[in-house]
This record gives sequence, structure tokens and C-alpha cells, in this order.
Amino acid sequence: MAILLRLTAITLLIVASPVLAGERDQLNACKTLVAAQSSGGRDTPEVTRCRQIIKEWTLRDSRMSVDEQGRPLR
Repeated sequence: MAILLRLTAITLLIVASPVLAGERDQLNACKTLVAAQSSGGRDTPEVTRCRQIIKEWTLRDSRMSVDEQGRPLR
């Protein structure tokens, strides 16, 4: 029951996150949702969307030459 409550809260956060949160906050919320969902079961549309957001961030980060603070990565 606690897992269901947590997933519901995270889902509501993700639905509202594009309006309320920045991109990095949305990524963190998606990582939390995917981690909570990875325990089993079918993927919901929100989890599928979050997996796509995480994939896009991974590809984006691999092309960046600086970190979040503007310091060179190498």
C-alpha cells in the first residue's frame, strides 16, 4: 500500500513538474519514479515518458563539454 501511495504521489509530481519545476528537477523526479517502478509490473505511460526523458538527458550529457557549473569536464 505504501508503494502505491508513493507511486501516485510521484506520478502527480511528474504530471505537474513541467509547469512547476526546472529541467533538472524533472529529470530527478523521473529517476525516482523509474527506480520505484523497477520493482516489477507493467510500465505506465508516465514511466515510459520518464524513461525517454532520462535517455534524452543521457545523450545530451554525453555531448556536453562542461558540467552544470560551467567547469570543463576534462
